Amino acid sequence: MGPDEQLRERLGHVLDPELGTSIVELGMVGEVMVHPNGRARVAVALTTAACPLRAQIERDVREAALSLDAVTSVEVVVAVMDAPARRELMRRARTAAQRRAPDTSIPPQVPVLMIASGKGGVGKSSVAANLAAALALSGRSVGVLDADVWGFSLSRLLGVHGDVEARAGKMIPRERALGEGRVQLLSMGLLAEADEALLWRGLIVQKAVAQFIEDADWSGVDYFIVDTPPGTGDVAMTLARLLPQMGQLVITTPAPAAQQVAARAADFARKSNIRVLGVIENMSALACACGARHALFGEGGGRRLADDLGVPLLAEIALNPAISHASDTGDPVALGEGADGVFASLARRIVDEVAPPAGAANCSARLLDAINRSVEVSA
Repeated sequence: MGPDEQLRERLGHVLDPELGTSIVELGMVGEVMVHPNGRARVAVALTTAACPLRAQIERDVREAALSLDAVTSVEVVVAVMDAPARRELMRRARTAAQRRAPDTSIPPQVPVLMIASGKGGVGKSSVAANLAAALALSGRSVGVLDADVWGFSLSRLLGVHGDVEARAGKMIPRERALGEGRVQLLSMGLLAEADEALLWRGLIVQKAVAQFIEDADWSGVDYFIVDTPPGTGDVAMTLARLLPQMGQLVITTPAPAAQQVAARAADFARKSNIRVLGVIENMSALACACGARHALFGEGGGRRLADDLGVPLLAEIALNPAISHASDTGDPVALGEGADGVFASLARRIVDEVAPPAGAANCSARLLDAINRSVEVSA
């Protein structure tokens, strides 16, 4: 093995500080050359010119190079990745994260839907509750984690109450049957008093969220929905580490200000190697009984955000007082809206387009299913 190959091998031990994966495996290392005079030249590509960890990466590269006897000095040439290279890096990072992910009762092929927003007050939790109910009505078993440990509300929204039990060292989610399916919920709302404030920060919050995933029995779920706190922070990073298959559904209102804040949540997701699956616009125009539409919060924010992110706009949910009333009673409005309702339609798009359930995600299986349905109709 020549000096160039030895140096590249040594660089394989340098990890990206944020992703915890080798910079060689991530495709960040370009040309590697060791001159006979002992001077080494290493090309490194970063995702952004303003990378805050640039100095650390350069230092680690130099240290790795200088550990070779053949190297006496090092030149690190830093460049910035183009968009295709960044997408490839994200793909490699997700693959590496899947290999390192801790064992949980949630199989890696189960779709995980992260319900996220850049700010509070956009109806994120009500969307999570109604989407879970709509998926359950379609015959699925839906795990729901209320990861908003400060603003927990899903136990009330879904009408799921009672003490959390432990069995064989695992927390057992509380369950509610809905139609032919069911929802299984873990929330601080099942462990703390409804009006109790949790003075938690940092590592305590991360540990609580990790326990809800690692120390709980989620076996048998077809979908796993996670309602996250508004904004970006420790909870999202913990979830990305524990559930590398997770994808984000961004919730926004039509207002331009909400759209801009939601864009930051999506940007954070992509930088954390979380796929952005689509946008849901909540609190769209109010339909008056007289037939008129009133855009109380503006118009078009969801469409603009989806276009900017290059993802589909999955639903526009009208401002509807019935949603708020149903949330107060613990019976999500999705339970009574019928097959043509907005949440039923959203659930179908999730199943058919965005995150097909395990066993139906490949094209061949879906084509075969379509053929079988056609044969049944013509018979």
